[in-house]
This record gives sequence, C-alpha cells and structure tokens, in this order.
Amino acid sequence: MTEHCTKPRLVILISGRGSNMRSIIDAMTAGELDVDIVAVISNRPDAAGLQFARDAGIETAVIDHKAFASRESFDQALAAKIDEFEPSFVVLAGFMRILTAEFVGHFAGKLLNIHPSLLPKFKGLHTHQRAIDAGETEHGASVHFVTAELDDGPVILQAKVPVYKDDDADTLAARVLEQEHLLYPAAIKKLLT
Repeated sequence: MTEHCTKPRLVILISGRGSNMRSIIDAMTAGELDVDIVAVISNRPDAAGLQFARDAGIETAVIDHKAFASRESFDQALAAKIDEFEPSFVVLAGFMRILTAEFVGHFAGKLLNIHPSLLPKFKGLHTHQRAIDAGETEHGASVHFVTAELDDGPVILQAKVPVYKDDDADTLAARVLEQEHLLYPAAIKKLLT
C-alpha cells in the first residue's frame, strides 16, 4: 500500500454572493493555498456564489433552510451533507445562519468563520456602525474557530483598518471587506502550517 499525501479538504458554506469564498477559490487556483475545495453548500438556492463555484469546477449543493421545520432539523441535514465530503475544515463564508450547539460540537476544531470586527469587540450584526458609534480608531476583521457562543472562539488571524472621521458604515465596510478577501486565505494557510 503506497502512502500518499492528500491536501486538506475544505467545504465552504455561503448564503449569498460568496465574495470571501471567491477569494479562497482564487488563492487555491493561484497556487497560494494548497487545499482541495471539495464542495460549496448554500442554505439559499438563489445564492449567487453557487454559480461561481460551479464555474470553478467545484461541486455545489443546496440545503434550503426554509424546507425544515426547525433549526435543529436543518442543522442535522446540513451536517449529514457536509460529512459526505469528509472535510478537514468547514469554512463559513457569509453563511447567514446561527448554528446549533450540536452542529458546532459535531465539527469542533474544524469550523472556521470570518467576522467583520476585531473580536472580541462587536460580536453580532452592524459591526461597522457600532465601531463608528463607539469612536474606535481602528476596526477590521477576524477569522476564528467557531464555538457554541455567537462570534466567539479562538482567533486565528486578524486584519486591521483605520477608521476615518468622515467614515460611514458603508465606506468602513468596503475597507474591511477588501482586507477580508486577503485575510481568509491567509488565515487558512496559517492554520495548515
């Protein structure tokens, strides 16, 4: 029996356009990230990112949360689908669902998320406006391991941006998103080395 090295297998979860997913696919395609993206799964059939993944030759699947009576039954179906791909890591890239503790526990140590703030600051939504309202001079994004508590868990890598006096939530969000696209592939690379 010959031993052969297999690349880490990623399953990426998206809910929308998947711009962070694209940055990870682009990094893999460019040879900057030595992984296999084995599937992209969305909870929304109309997620624009699915077509990008298909065009890149990546298998896609949809588990529509609206088809399930409870969060638990959706998470069970999603976990079962993910398990089919035997991933090394499950990467949340704009996946807009709060996951059950059971789901998080099932993928403990393998579940990554990107959050648009310098955690532990500004967990939850509207992080850019909240950073401005709090008078922060810097803001940014964090890639972290997912735990059962929302936007919690050990931080792998962060990217910082300045907050300017004339910023509004949109200008700050655009500056942070630019960094997110560099941060997520870099955090995955750091994790693998």
